[in-house]
Amino acid sequence: MTTVVVVKKAGQVAIAADTLVTFGDTRLSNRYEDNTKIFKVDTDAGPSFLGMAGTVAHFPVLRKAIGSMPRELLKLGSRDDVFDTFTKLHPYLKDNFFLQTKEEDSDPYESSQFSVVIANATGIYGLYSYREVFEFKEFWGIGSGRSFALGAMHSIYGKAKTAKEVAEAGIAAGCEFDRNSAAPADVFTLKMKEAK
Repeated sequence: MTTVVVVKKAGQVAIAADTLVTFGDTRLSNRYEDNTKIFKVDTDAGPSFLGMAGTVAHFPVLRKAIGSMPRELLKLGSRDDVFDTFTKLHPYLKDNFFLQTKEEDSDPYESSQFSVVIANATGIYGLYSYREVFEFKEFWGIGSGRSFALGAMHSIYGKAKTAKEVAEAGIAAGCEFDRNSAAPADVFTLKMKEAK
């Protein structure tokens, strides 16, 4: 799996992820595979960074699918924008990338099978399988190292000066204690927009 975190603090947003790929018991470190779990997309509102957890197949699919969306449909500047964008993306993923939407027969909606966090100048967001969207006030994490990352970020958040510092602490904890996460980490930061 992975450790991916997003943080908002002191006028800055940060997103960070480990770089390990696992195949069952096999660990493929950054030394052997150029694995990036975060990618950048440009929208009308400016750049957004998306980080994902889950099967390796999701990474190229989501990059390609989002890259093929008309720019006017790609909006990630609010909780509703994220929901609308991924709702429009869902049928495209099914038709063009053969997304398997079944999880269980009792599921209320078709699943997109994604766990995604988003960081941009408007804030930090999380998106889950049924297109549930959360807007986080301080920090969050996804992946198998999430619990370790959340504990570390909770511990340092009040003392840290920047979002980047908090994100780095979260990733360091995930890489230290989760067997499916490993350094080096990718870390990206953006300045937040001024509140109106």
